[in-house]
Amino acid sequence: QVQLAESGGGLVQAGGSLRLSCAASGSIFSISSMGWYRQAPGKQRELVGSITSGGTTNYADSVKGRFTISRDNAKNTVFLQMSSLKPEDTAVYYCKTLVATSARGPTYQYWGQGTQVTVSS
Repeated sequence: QVQLAESGGGLVQAGGSLRLSCAASGSIFSISSMGWYRQAPGKQRELVGSITSGGTTNYADSVKGRFTISRDNAKNTVFLQMSSLKPEDTAVYYCKTLVATSARGPTYQYWGQGTQVTVSS
């Protein structure tokens, strides 16, 4: 079993910054992709960005140039640095990881519980 612990959400004024963290723990052999999604009220969950084990990143157009994803492979942790925040960034942010629990086993997808980010105008 794998657990994801998210932290760092909160209330911030427009133009401000927040840093989210998501630490994976449990029966982990390796983690391939780690990423962040968000879901605003009344909207579908959408990809914010992702990062591979090698450090290749991918971002939604709406956050390019403002958000940065990074990871600490030794600590199985992914970060989301959010800058120049806008009210439309308000959402619950979820981390997602693809985890292999053994050398030859399959990869499983795990989601965090979500952390609220609210940007006031």
